[in-house]
Amino acid sequence: MALVPCQVLRAAILLSYCSILCNYKAIDMPAHQTYGGSWKFLTFIDLVIQAVFFGICVLTDLSSLLTKGNDSQEQERQLKKLISLRDWMMAVLAFPVGVFVVTMFWSIYIYDRELVYPKLLDNFIPAWLNHGMHTTVLPFVLIEMRTTHHQYPSRSCGLAAVCTFAVGYILWVCWIHHVTGVWVYPLLEHLSPGVKVIFFAAVTVIINMFYLVGEVLNNYIWDTQK
Repeated sequence: MALVPCQVLRAAILLSYCSILCNYKAIDMPAHQTYGGSWKFLTFIDLVIQAVFFGICVLTDLSSLLTKGNDSQEQERQLKKLISLRDWMMAVLAFPVGVFVVTMFWSIYIYDRELVYPKLLDNFIPAWLNHGMHTTVLPFVLIEMRTTHHQYPSRSCGLAAVCTFAVGYILWVCWIHHVTGVWVYPLLEHLSPGVKVIFFAAVTVIINMFYLVGEVLNNYIWDTQK
């Protein structure tokens, strides 16, 4: 019986992400028409990651219910693959990227919003959608961690995957600047080349730290219950 509320909760979170993505894509912003479109923003990439992750969670729940009491070994193998994919996405993408987006966005926003979210955007993005993209991600992923035990990969493999994602996105941002001459985030316009290198290195370290935080938190929650 305890599984039912969790299943409903995950389905509700998935629907909320679908709504946020649809509303965001429906906005007619000039930035959406430039090179890279929405995919140049880490916030949008994170929303897609979260939606895909919770979609896999819902699919895993449905598969678990359908295979319950079924002795088919093939179905059991497929379910285990889904669970492994769900756990990997949680460890490597959903938690570290989600927490990174929320903490970095609001830290810079409080310091000087023009560096990351200019006031001009208030004319396009309503406040509720802004919080849907930059605030609710954190409680949603924490709820998922609290309600479900996730098997983390080995630390070296996990950190390697997180580094690959971080470096890949940094290279993507640099490529966009190379093509358009404009940095995706206004903050980067104010940094010298040397400081940019330090900033990108620091960003990579921070997202790796969030991976470790997720691993420790996951182990703490479920080892305590055991």
